[in-house]
Amino acid sequence: MTILNNPFVTSGYISPEYFCDREKETETLLRWLVNENNVAIISTRRMGKTGLIEHCFRQPAVKEQYYTFLIDIYASKTLRDFVFQLGKSILNTLKPKGRKAWELFLNTLVSVRAGFSLDLSGLPSWNIELGDIKSPAVTLDEIFHYLEQADKPCIVAIDEFQQIASYPEKNMEATLRTHIQHCRNTRFIFAGSQRHLMGEMFISPARPFYQSVSIMHLKAIEEEAYTEFASSHFLSFGKKIETEVIHSLYERFEGITWYIQKLLNVLFAMTPKGETCNTSMVNTALEFVVDSYSFTYSELLYQLPEKQKELLVAICKEGHATALTSGKFIHRYSLPSASSVQSALKGLLEKDFITREGNTFQVYDRFFAEWLRRSF
Repeated sequence: MTILNNPFVTSGYISPEYFCDREKETETLLRWLVNENNVAIISTRRMGKTGLIEHCFRQPAVKEQYYTFLIDIYASKTLRDFVFQLGKSILNTLKPKGRKAWELFLNTLVSVRAGFSLDLSGLPSWNIELGDIKSPAVTLDEIFHYLEQADKPCIVAIDEFQQIASYPEKNMEATLRTHIQHCRNTRFIFAGSQRHLMGEMFISPARPFYQSVSIMHLKAIEEEAYTEFASSHFLSFGKKIETEVIHSLYERFEGITWYIQKLLNVLFAMTPKGETCNTSMVNTALEFVVDSYSFTYSELLYQLPEKQKELLVAICKEGHATALTSGKFIHRYSLPSASSVQSALKGLLEKDFITREGNTFQVYDRFFAEWLRRSF
């Protein structure tokens, strides 16, 4: 068991002891995977998709039977980026498994074999640069050939999968779908936070991935479960936390896991042993967190064109904004015109400053929204 000084983890997955609930989701995901299903996990960002995947990877039914690979392609722009991240993840995961495991993989990657070397301990190093992948389609084919012949069944989880829809390569979805369809030794998890894009990819009959997966919509953890989780961890360190504190955080951040964890981390640090964390401490903790990001937020805002900045502030003040091009909204926030709003909206969506659910828009980063409300 891993022992932490602060039980409210804000980066990565540590162990089951510090993972809140998701019992039903874990059971469902495991059942799909071990019964030969590919799965799409769809939710807003920072709801805990990656944590759920890593938690499932640690379960005996998966850990002891499969090789598990997790890649995040959020920052990827091309097929070459995708191949680079996938290959690197596979090698790094196989290295601790022994020479037989990683040697089979390296022997399959003929197109980039010159990019590997052994370190002093005899383990392979990924010395490949993006430019070394001369033919991404060929290297991708080699990687899938490895996945098909690996000495254990595999599970590949691709985080922010909707990114592939924006790659410049034609028929990227169809290419991946074909590879995946013929890869019987591997199950795939496609996780994504842009729900409308993920929905189109897997639900639209016109798209290659139509009806190819089981779909899981990841919702917020129940408040009762979070209350029990937080209270027990405070108690295990000789501290207490008022139920109302957890309720206020849950309501304020709409149950989104990362924001609640971040505030609980700070509140835990603020609470002396033997004392009780109460509601009077919440605003202090929030100010501390928002202030720590203040310089970054100032720089982000400075780099925005003026019209995008005006619309961002307007959406922030509205909270959950609808009918952005209506005369009422434009007049309320003194915006230039409907066409100007449309143009600014497109830019903010492309830069991920705001999110869209149906016809409702809001600032993606909730701490950024708090900073904006205090600044304007």
